[in-house]
Amino acid sequence: MEKPIIDKIIEVQGVTKQVRDATGVLTILHEIDFSLSERESVAIVGASGSGKSTLLGILAGLDTPSSGQVRLAGVDLFSLDEDARAAVRGEKVGFVFQSFQLMGHLNALENVMLPLELRGDPQARRLAREMLERVGLGERLGHYPRLLSGGEQQRVALARAFVLRPAVLFADEPTGSLDHATGESVMQLMFELNREAGTTLVLVTHDPAIAARCDRQIRIEAGRLVEAVTTPALAPA
Repeated sequence: MEKPIIDKIIEVQGVTKQVRDATGVLTILHEIDFSLSERESVAIVGASGSGKSTLLGILAGLDTPSSGQVRLAGVDLFSLDEDARAAVRGEKVGFVFQSFQLMGHLNALENVMLPLELRGDPQARRLAREMLERVGLGERLGHYPRLLSGGEQQRVALARAFVLRPAVLFADEPTGSLDHATGESVMQLMFELNREAGTTLVLVTHDPAIAARCDRQIRIEAGRLVEAVTTPALAPA
């Protein structure tokens, strides 16, 4: 029997982010509160400049809030120093970015091996090869990023993220650099891999069709959480 989805993998309480500019203090996020269960998928949506990517960075511990708390897999991220937060990310988190962020001097296999090697996994080469085959790039193992199409680069990025079987995957506009057809293919693969790995997916997107595929949508407007709804097609009976 499948394990019930009850445990809170992410808990956000009172998260506010302020920065100072020439005009004074600018509040980017205002008192954000929500939580996510294991294996849940959520789309963070909103207009450009609404604060959604800032929120994603704070959830991942890449940015720090001015006030508030984020607990990731039970760990209070901002009670830790940056080295300790990085250790939590290395153990619990995967990332997929709009710009792919592959290492240009490493080939596809080496890019996927890298996080495994940093973890000290003796099976890094085998696991990376298997994951690249899973994403349809078994014939591109020795290709460098400059020789791969945008869609192929994003598939390498997906392989690199999922090869660690992270508890949480953060994805920031993962199809933003791709044409529509390629983006559709990449998103289909992302959701398949997410289901297979049992990962919690936190996705920033401006595409309502992509957002509708998630279990929930969290809408940010001018830094405020204005709506958190279950996708109708996936709502409980």
